[in-house]
Amino acid sequence: MLQPTVTVDSKALASLICVLLIGGALVKRTLRIKSTLPLPPSPEKNHWLWGHVLPVQYGFLQVEQWIKELGPVVHVRYGRESVVIVGRHQAAIDIMERQGGSTVDRPRSVAAGDMLSGGLRMLFSPSGDRFRRMRRAVHTHLQPKAAETYEPIQMDNAKNTIFDLLDSPDKYTLHARRYAASVIQKVAYGKTTPTSGTDPEVQHVRLSLDRLRHAMRPGQYFVDTFPFLKHLPWYGRELKKWHQDDLRLYTSQLGKVQKQLESNQDVGPSFGKYLLESSTEHGLSNSEMAYLAGSFFAAGSDTTAVAICAMIVSAAVHPEAQAKVQEELDNVIGRQRAPTYDDVDMLPQLQAFIQESLRWRPIVPQGLGHRVNKDVIWGNYLIPAGTTVFGNHWAISRDPDVYPNPENFEPQRWLDSQEKVREDLKFPTFGFGRRVCPGQHVANRSVLINTLLILWAFRLSLEPSEKTNDMAFMNVVIPKDAPKVHFEKRIDENQLRFMMERYSEL
Repeated sequence: MLQPTVTVDSKALASLICVLLIGGALVKRTLRIKSTLPLPPSPEKNHWLWGHVLPVQYGFLQVEQWIKELGPVVHVRYGRESVVIVGRHQAAIDIMERQGGSTVDRPRSVAAGDMLSGGLRMLFSPSGDRFRRMRRAVHTHLQPKAAETYEPIQMDNAKNTIFDLLDSPDKYTLHARRYAASVIQKVAYGKTTPTSGTDPEVQHVRLSLDRLRHAMRPGQYFVDTFPFLKHLPWYGRELKKWHQDDLRLYTSQLGKVQKQLESNQDVGPSFGKYLLESSTEHGLSNSEMAYLAGSFFAAGSDTTAVAICAMIVSAAVHPEAQAKVQEELDNVIGRQRAPTYDDVDMLPQLQAFIQESLRWRPIVPQGLGHRVNKDVIWGNYLIPAGTTVFGNHWAISRDPDVYPNPENFEPQRWLDSQEKVREDLKFPTFGFGRRVCPGQHVANRSVLINTLLILWAFRLSLEPSEKTNDMAFMNVVIPKDAPKVHFEKRIDENQLRFMMERYSEL
């Protein structure tokens, strides 16, 4: 039998060999370069055992000082963990955005992620197939086009905020919480929440958030340093109990939507309904769907409420900036009708005010941790695979190259010479890369409509006899000692109530 003859093009073979040799040389050179690159600079350790320890309160101020002294990126050690902190705008873009595929992972959180959340909370989910499936499901109801459809819900609840402020202005933090809970409950489960804010499920979710923040606190649980502890039956009983409490709540909430569907009730659109009807498409288990819908509500409620409160305090602390927004409102809207989303494009001062407020007092100043899944080179420094990376929002907000006079409250920085909102200036309020908060579009619209109505209806001022903590709403927490703010009506109360009663019809 004749055997097939194989002919080899000698030139092609020589070319292939050259390519392989050059490629091998480049890989070898890259590895050699990496081996010689140092970590970013590190400040002097301030704890004999744990290395670098930040103050419990306002630890971001210490980070800012490190950035000023050592440069845009610093390296610290928290116990056994290696952490890189990014504290300048361009460095954040270079590392967190342009190399987003390398920073999409999360550092392992044993106490908060594994034990309290049972590995089911998207916030702690490592990069991979399940994270992509969860994110894809969430984006169906949080992408920009979907966010626009929630305008009637947001307007209706923002109207209720005005009524609340007329009745009890001293409880503005509770009103912001009521607004946020009502909107997110409606979007997540199609549920109308009592305006009193006494819904037991809402109260349980807030308790769950308090427990989550407790578990996320660095050094709170030894299991984050010694993961083997989680396998001991007697260790972390409270975390395990809290997880079961949360799972029962989230399963119950989604179960109510399931029962409505099974009984052929006229169920309005909601994220929970979508998950149940599309469970095969996203390949999520019942527990994953329950936690995803529950986290959808939990993550969006307090952050939105805090951002609304931050706007209120920013206006009260900066009366001149507030007056400029109200002058614009009077010129564009007047006081004979209530403003709506349709007016926003004609209100650049309002948009600039909101942008500056979120920069001036970022609500998540420390940022959230990312985990580098492969070596990252930035400038002459190497960030090794496995390192935890934080984009520190506070330090970034103080970048003088991007935000001149960063300590000053200057909304005009967000406007160009034509008094239009700049497209070239951004601030990472909602995080970075593929881990950016998926609810940013809904949250932005909530902050926008509430700020618009509140500044149109009221003139805000501080209690002159008391010292005001204008950092009170940082760290995504509604404090017990919130600044006292006065709400002086800019419109006759009877007229204002009449316009608000008809507001849902607009």
